[in-house]
Amino acid sequence: MTASLILGLQLKELLAPFGIMHFYTDGWGAYRRHLDPSTHTIGKQQTQKIERKHITFRTRIKRLTRKTICFSRSILMHDLVFSLFITRYEFGYAV
Repeated sequence: MTASLILGLQLKELLAPFGIMHFYTDGWGAYRRHLDPSTHTIGKQQTQKIERKHITFRTRIKRLTRKTICFSRSILMHDLVFSLFITRYEFGYAV
């Protein structure tokens, strides 16, 4: 087995408990070799949505590094802010 095959299989095993059944990637050859064409889409349309979520999340977690008005030393406050963020942006519930 090649290293890319082993890593690809390990990644699929890690994603399985989350119910991820479809993969959106770029056109890298390893993806084509190791992912079933019926569950694999090549393109940027879906990855742009994912990257938008990531940048929004990175913007929100700046509160962990800044010691300004947005900074809190309370672990509880950090947990609450992240929970509210995930509830709002991942599940669409306005809280």
